Amino acid sequence: MKITIIGAGNVGASCASLLAQKNIVKKIVLLDIREKISEGKSLDISQMLPMVESNTEVIGVTNDYSQSKNSEIIIITSGLPRSPGMTRDDLLKKNADIIYTVTKKSIFFSPKSKFIIVSNPLDVMSYVSYMTAKVDSSRIIGMAGILDSIRYRFFLSKKLNVSPIDIQCLLLGGHGDTMVPLYRYTSISGIPINEFLSEEENDEIIEKTKKGGEQILNLLGTSAWMAPSISIVKIVESILKDSRRVFPCSVFLKGEYGLKDICLGVPVVLGKSGVEKIIELKLNQKENNFLKKSFDHVKSMINKIKKY
Repeated sequence: MKITIIGAGNVGASCASLLAQKNIVKKIVLLDIREKISEGKSLDISQMLPMVESNTEVIGVTNDYSQSKNSEIIIITSGLPRSPGMTRDDLLKKNADIIYTVTKKSIFFSPKSKFIIVSNPLDVMSYVSYMTAKVDSSRIIGMAGILDSIRYRFFLSKKLNVSPIDIQCLLLGGHGDTMVPLYRYTSISGIPINEFLSEEENDEIIEKTKKGGEQILNLLGTSAWMAPSISIVKIVESILKDSRRVFPCSVFLKGEYGLKDICLGVPVVLGKSGVEKIIELKLNQKENNFLKKSFDHVKSMINKIKKY
């Protein structure tokens, strides 16, 4: 079982490290366009693995896509990161060019692979990868909703002074400022969230969640990497173990929720084939309005890409 991670920056390298420690993959290929970066980071990870009793082989290569041949999963983290003051939209064209090139090279050597897209703006980059790869949409998965959900759980746990482990939640829509909070579907050990705080109070937590990545960006001068990395690993685990876990992911819609020709965050069942099922919830009018707003925002960026 081979997995290739394209991009050996903070997210790519951390993902390789966390995944290797799981000892569920035979080989991880860490690939980057920059010389010596992936080789150095893969060597560091490899020297850690005896201590955690993992037999996973981790190798680093510079811009040699032939080393990714016959990968079960391709994880794309490459692209320009956000810098302070830069929005996800600012990254649009530059990262679209990168994702197009990376996807095209990857699919040539691994025509049966599933793709996990991490680069921003995430929903648009997932769409670019899908249109480039020309494979079944079940094989293109954008990592977005999982990250938004765990950030929400963290902020909610701090507000209520409870363990984030016991919080169940679901966020739909685009990654970032247009995420769609589902107050009705949030609970703590099965207890509805309205027993703990009002919808207005919950909206304040959602606003913190939307700015969670930006807060880290302003503190560190670069995008977050640990929370995104563990979110990727959860997707990989569900696919490799055929766990059929339910996660919110950015996937191509063909009429679900009344939306089509877009990648957007919705709850899906993840298994050995990738997206096994898209779950359609019965949203109320307010939730539908939020989702439509998110759709319009992402669609406008997709339309810009089509002009390019």
